[in-house]
Amino acid sequence: MKTEEIAETIMQPCLLLVDDDPTFCEVLRLALVRRGFEVHAANDVEAGMALAETVDPEYAVVDLRIGYESGLALVRRLHELDANTRIVMLTGFASIATAVEAIKLGAVHYLTKPADADEIMAALHRDEGDDSVEIKEKPLSVRRLEWEHLQKILMEHGGNISAAARALGMHRRTLQRKLEKRPVKE
Repeated sequence: MKTEEIAETIMQPCLLLVDDDPTFCEVLRLALVRRGFEVHAANDVEAGMALAETVDPEYAVVDLRIGYESGLALVRRLHELDANTRIVMLTGFASIATAVEAIKLGAVHYLTKPADADEIMAALHRDEGDDSVEIKEKPLSVRRLEWEHLQKILMEHGGNISAAARALGMHRRTLQRKLEKRPVKE
């Protein structure tokens, strides 16, 4: 390796990418490499945690739902390892409850899929809130409110579907089916 290549590798910021969709993960990894990051990718929570402990990432992009596991546990662990790690939670299952929890656990931003590499880059480097975000005039639909409520109860029970189902007075499988559906559009 040439001296310039070594210097360039040393200066690249380290980013941890964890998403259970291998194709999406690889496409995003390549896009972030082109934007100057040294990217380490994993497709499950356990591999993500192992990588976090060995590569000491400055940045992280973590999917909310990684298989049947919650990416929130990984956000907590990354923040415990280094409170300065800039973490963006990325999800196709956005809810108010999970957004609040992600920020409380140490994420600096929360993006819904589909999000491109430029949006993720902006989120990783954003330090302040945006007071110009549009406030919707129309309230959430009953179906969306139900989905938000299920997410809130699930978070209150640490992601444990059986405990959340008991608290909601519904069968575990019914709750699983409701949670597997995409959130209702607002």
